[in-house]
Amino acid sequence: MVIQTDQAPDQHQLALIAEQLGRAPRGIEAVAAVDGNGTPLVLRMAPIVDSKPFPTLYWLSCERLKIEISRIEASGVIKQLETRLQEDADFLAAYHASHRAYVDARWEYMSAAQRQEVERLAYTEILRERGIGGIANWDQVRCLHTQYAHHLCGNNVIGQWLDAEFNVIDCLP
Repeated sequence: MVIQTDQAPDQHQLALIAEQLGRAPRGIEAVAAVDGNGTPLVLRMAPIVDSKPFPTLYWLSCERLKIEISRIEASGVIKQLETRLQEDADFLAAYHASHRAYVDARWEYMSAAQRQEVERLAYTEILRERGIGGIANWDQVRCLHTQYAHHLCGNNVIGQWLDAEFNVIDCLP
């Protein structure tokens, strides 16, 4: 079960996230999704981390999901998806819509102060035009982890495909 939360992490969740990531977390604005036990699955990240643009809005933190998606990625699925994007105009349009929704959400989550900082540092173009996971070419697939993280928090056609083809969601307790 996935529950969208979008709440600041508490101390217990921060400890779990540090364990999941293998390091102290930085740049987290919220826990965007948890499982039925309240364990963080997806983190919502700040647009600027350590004075640099961080175009990955949703970060997959769940170890089970990361392992499962890495296994799928290693099987060559990205090439298969990119071929489908070239051949299936409806799938490509849905993929572009996923990118647009991600970019719009990233911008909408920013506070006025964050937007001013983004503009001051000249990162507006990066954060207004780079898609899921910071990808520039919306006809390519870079990382299934960021696609799936977006899927758990929004509308992502690649994440939907991963669940339909591989039942990724079933790896959760």
